[in-house]
Amino acid sequence: MSSFWSIWVSVISLGTILGCYLLLRWCLLNKTGIEEGDDMHHSFDGIIEINNPLPRWWTIMFYMVLIWGILYLVLYPGLGNWAGLLGWKSSNQNIQSLQESRDAILISQQEAKESLFGVGVQYDRELEFAEERFAPIFNKYAEQPITTLVNDEEALKIGQRLFMQNCSQCHGSDARGQRGFPNLTDNDWLYGGSPEKITETLVLGRTGNMPGWIDAFGEQGIDEIVAYALSLSGRQVNQSLKDAGEARYAVCAACHGADGKGNQLIGAPNLTDNIWLYGGTQDAVTETLTHGRMGVMPSFKDTLGEKKIHLVATYVYSLSQDK
Repeated sequence: MSSFWSIWVSVISLGTILGCYLLLRWCLLNKTGIEEGDDMHHSFDGIIEINNPLPRWWTIMFYMVLIWGILYLVLYPGLGNWAGLLGWKSSNQNIQSLQESRDAILISQQEAKESLFGVGVQYDRELEFAEERFAPIFNKYAEQPITTLVNDEEALKIGQRLFMQNCSQCHGSDARGQRGFPNLTDNDWLYGGSPEKITETLVLGRTGNMPGWIDAFGEQGIDEIVAYALSLSGRQVNQSLKDAGEARYAVCAACHGADGKGNQLIGAPNLTDNIWLYGGTQDAVTETLTHGRMGVMPSFKDTLGEKKIHLVATYVYSLSQDK
């Protein structure tokens, strides 16, 4: 923060502690002119007010709280830009990438070793603790094939939690996907649904590119191809448009195959199963052919690591079994 706000925060924090101390001292003074323990000459409902001082135990506790507040501000970052004697931080700030995060962790660990107290960054310490505690668990599961782990309830629970944390934002908490994000429960796969292919997708990521064809075919040509594409899944369409579209479909067959069943090697969808990633209405398919589609599945290799990916792939694989 700027110097102004640093000073502002410091003055308010220290001023509050000082104000509480002065208030306590003022309350301890006897300004009544009556000796302590004497009658204040006030009574209510038979209860007589006595000029008693504040309880000693309460006063001592109040002083202890004030002293603790000062110690906390000295030891921890609480006074503006003051870092505190312990050098404690909740996390490494202003991180823009995973590489920056790794570099910052190494730097903070080195600084903690060289510092007097060696407290360091709280988030880094929690990562170290988690690694020590859970690494043996992930190592154990990494040695077992997915086809075996799919019957392990504990492994599936861990995989589900990892899925909820990293994948549900796109594929939904129930993994049924949404517009533009595949349903992972229906056994319809763009790149293949085997354990190996699911793992490959998670490790490497995927980039799907469907070009727009409006410049090549024009609106009439698009309408014709749409009619033929919809007919492949048994939809009722205009026969003349379908026949014209079948001739134009030769261009599309390069990716989707002559029979329209797609190609998992390049992620080209099957057009015959009536399952549509961006919607199967005539308008939606027309939009896809007109403007194209660009889908990106990020790689989780650096985010999760291969051992955690192994469990996520196990969970995802289990979702489409017996479907």
